[in-house]
Amino acid sequence: MSLEVKEKTQVRVVFLGAAGVGKTALIQRFLQDTFDPKHRRTVEELHSKEYEIGGVKITVEILDTSGSYSFPAMRKLSIQNSDAFALVYAVDDPESLEVVKSLRDEILEIKEDKCTPIVVVGNKVDREEERQVSNEDVLSTVEMHWNSSYLEASAKENANVIEIFKELLQQVNLPSRLSPALRRRRETFPKDLNFRPPMNKTNSCSLS
Repeated sequence: MSLEVKEKTQVRVVFLGAAGVGKTALIQRFLQDTFDPKHRRTVEELHSKEYEIGGVKITVEILDTSGSYSFPAMRKLSIQNSDAFALVYAVDDPESLEVVKSLRDEILEIKEDKCTPIVVVGNKVDREEERQVSNEDVLSTVEMHWNSSYLEASAKENANVIEIFKELLQQVNLPSRLSPALRRRRETFPKDLNFRPPMNKTNSCSLS
């Protein structure tokens, strides 16, 4: 019986964060290019989308989770079964950033892997006048201390939404034969976060 490891052609990314930070809005903007300003409570919804990269079909599953802490068992299962994580907070809600910090700790504990792919997302940058969270402070913490990626976005204005998913998929260990195709795609990714300094990750995780 062969014990050969199969190359991953299915990837699950999960969106986690406090209630009302815009997880569902970001996902809907990405999948359908729509925006609904009304907040509706999400328990858990799984979306699936297929891509073809380098002649190989990749299934990307996107898990939208509840912002309520009423479902700890469900959240733990979501973390166990997922490959990459978008931790979302709202730039006008400092408490939602504290939730992100707690979720990161929980992910690292459950996955037992400090190199778990994580992208921290500061959503609702369209509310700049109500901003209460400094992007420079979060950037420093996330990229220099957490060795994760950081983006600010707006589901309402469709700002950096696609970049969130590109960043998540870059970090996932896709089949090795896809590497050249992925490298070509990465060269075309927009670099529109002018405030970001060059990343200096002395303890970065690398994939062989």
